[in-house]
Amino acid sequence: MNIVWFKNDLRTRDNQSLFQAAQTKKPLLAVYFFDPKQFKTDRFGFKKTEKYRAQFLSETINELRSELEKLNITLLVYTEEPEVKLPELINTYNIENVYLQKEWTFEERLVVDGVKTNCPASVEFIETYDQFLIHPEDLPYPSFDKIPEVFTQWRKKCEKQANIRKTVEVQPLDPENLLGETTAIPSLEELGLESFEVDERTAFPFKGGELQALKRVEHYFWETKNLARYKKTRNGLVGKEYSSKLSAWLANGSISPRTIYYEVKQFEKEETKNDSTYWLIFELYWRDFFKYVSLKHGAKIFHLGGILNKDYNWSQNKAAREEWIEGRTKYDFVNANMKEIALTGFMSNRGRQNVASFWAKELQQDWRIGAAYFESMLIDYDVHSNYGNWLYNSGVGNDPRDRKFNIESQADRYDSDRKYRNLWLEKTLFD
Repeated sequence: MNIVWFKNDLRTRDNQSLFQAAQTKKPLLAVYFFDPKQFKTDRFGFKKTEKYRAQFLSETINELRSELEKLNITLLVYTEEPEVKLPELINTYNIENVYLQKEWTFEERLVVDGVKTNCPASVEFIETYDQFLIHPEDLPYPSFDKIPEVFTQWRKKCEKQANIRKTVEVQPLDPENLLGETTAIPSLEELGLESFEVDERTAFPFKGGELQALKRVEHYFWETKNLARYKKTRNGLVGKEYSSKLSAWLANGSISPRTIYYEVKQFEKEETKNDSTYWLIFELYWRDFFKYVSLKHGAKIFHLGGILNKDYNWSQNKAAREEWIEGRTKYDFVNANMKEIALTGFMSNRGRQNVASFWAKELQQDWRIGAAYFESMLIDYDVHSNYGNWLYNSGVGNDPRDRKFNIESQADRYDSDRKYRNLWLEKTLFD
């Protein structure tokens, strides 16, 4: 028997690990772990995963289970450490091969290596790079260390030379493959988190899951044709339609970047090809770029000096941290964005850049605190994008211009009518 170990590839469509495992025609199980380590408090005092992303994750796993059942595959779910429970499952079910998405960041590797250590040498782990638009083997560079530090250089070469692989589809297995065993998806309370009501003002009122991701693509691309206006609206701040909002589903792998890419290409054939359709693919390139930055630089993306080894005089001021998190700074634009993330687990791209620039460049506070807070709160947290962007905005990453945002000017430009600030500052979490 084989097993697919799901992590941040929580989909049945265009999933290489699932596809490869199904091709063997051997009996197949699937497993997902709500790893307790991901719900503990980090060194800065934040829960690694707060209620908003945990709820989205729970919805995603629920949908993954039902989609796998359609393929006659049972998904086992545990709130235990994989290093302990997975070797037990391997022994119980006589597992020969473990199929999983390849990870390379520090904490993720520790878990995978811990599992391997506790398993017999005869068990084979088949790890596949499956979170990219451009597969690492298709990069126009001989090795990761040859990847440029500047996004534009990397993007232009990739656009000319890199191929995007086709998506794959899994066919249903024999119905006898389904196991009778059932396991429970934990509640927020069981994960040590509070239940909550979705704030009616949120720009991200969506649920987690593969079908929800596809539903959003259908709505944003085909029903409303909003994709054709994406470049003009993407710096918006209010409402669910100013951007694709696909980042959360991409982050936990409910949808693959290849699926989105080919859907854009179909839209370009059937509807229109313009700056906006190009720009959505451009953003997928950005997402890939930060993944390649972390592949190239390893654990340096988590170091205070970043990938540049810059020695800035960072502070860790408790009062500044509380004011920033609670939205009590001198800038109402920063405050509105910080209220939004605290109340919803979401913040616009424009907002993220401004609050990060304020924290790191203006207050000169330890950027890792900001990154850890975002990791805790964001529904669409992705380790590579989060830390890549924080490095970039803090002057220790891939920004060749080392820019600092003029926050008042940004507020005037993107919220000239104060609609956004009024929306979030009229009722607050911390009053």
